[in-house]
Order: sequence, then C-alpha cells, then structure tokens
Amino acid sequence: METPDREIIYVGDPMCSWCWGIAPELDELTSRRPDLPFRLVLGGLRPGPNAREVDDRMAATLDHHWQSVAERSGQPFDRSLLERRGWIYDTEPACKAVVVMREIDESLAWPLFKRLQRMFYAEGSVPSDRQSLQAVIEDFGVDVEEYFTAFESEAATKQTWRDFAQVHKWGIGGFPTVMLRDDDRGHLIARGYTTAEHMLAALDQVAPATGDMCGPDGVC
Repeated sequence: METPDREIIYVGDPMCSWCWGIAPELDELTSRRPDLPFRLVLGGLRPGPNAREVDDRMAATLDHHWQSVAERSGQPFDRSLLERRGWIYDTEPACKAVVVMREIDESLAWPLFKRLQRMFYAEGSVPSDRQSLQAVIEDFGVDVEEYFTAFESEAATKQTWRDFAQVHKWGIGGFPTVMLRDDDRGHLIARGYTTAEHMLAALDQVAPATGDMCGPDGVC
C-alpha cells in the first residue's frame, strides 16, 4: 500500500479512559477532514509487565478518573466493574486485538477500537482473552478462526509491542495524542482530551482544507 503524503495519526489505548472520552470528537474530526487518511497506533497504557490487579486503592483512582471523563465528555460509564476486585488491568490484549484487526482489514481497526472501549467502559466487561473477545469479533464479519489464530501468535504480540516502541520513540507519554504527519514532518494536533473544533482549528493551521471538501449542496 502506498504511503500517503499526509495523514492523521492517533495514538491511543482501548482501555484508556480519556481515549474513550475523545472517541466521538475523533469521529467528528475524521468526518470533516475525509481528505486526510486516519492511522491508528496503539500506545500501551498498562500492558503486560505494567498490568495491575484492581484493589480498593486502584478502584478509587479509576473511579476518580472516570468521573472526570464522564463530566467533560458526556461518555457513559458502567461503574459496576469498579466494585469487582482481583481482575487484572492489562491493556495488552485489547491493543493486540486491534493490531490483529488492522493487519486483516485496516478499515476495521478504528471500529473495533471503539467497540472494545464500549465493552470496557459502558458494558463493564474486560477484553482480556479469546473468551471475552469472541462475540465482539464475530460481529465484524471476519473469519473468526483466522482472527484468533493470528491473535494467539507470537507475531501479533511482537507487532503490538512494535507499536508501543514506536510511540516511545516518538516521545509520546500520554494518551490520547493526535498528530498530523506531513511527509517527514510531524505536527501535534492534540495532547489529551480535545474537542473536534479545537483539533480542526489546529489542523487548519498546518493543513488547510481545500474547497473540494464541500459537498454538492455547498455544505462543508
């Protein structure tokens, strides 16, 4: 596939609460700038060795963050998950699930990312393994056995960690982060939760939309 001259790069994690908060804003951004391809890179909020068991202290910290995200973004949260103890907050499986889908069909990576966010934050279910992911993957119309053969492979784990390593190389330490790549130059569009209007304004500074962005009815 030919690499585009310009693209929006979104760095996030399906189990990052502020990434859940910004998801509708990103949908608005991409719908209003269809001229810019959208590439998803997985950041690795709390993967593998950095995973944490959710105890009382961890649950209280998460609850504080979730309340802040809900108040600012309006996104729904099912807090029943925070009443459970002993589950592992490991974001590697969810990130790997998206990486595998990106390899199978890149156009489905962002829809799956959002579906896993909803699963975790609005439905109170942890995307952690084949058992928890299978019903979700079946809804995407891919070959389920092919998908999970890839998901359970060493190659998928390596590719997921290559995403994490790339994010570290870029010097990105927080999610969500949105950038514009313009040839070999990068422009920061958003660091942390940001509205679509602010991201569009930042994009217009470095990559103004052209007149052909308007629809046939003249609405841009």
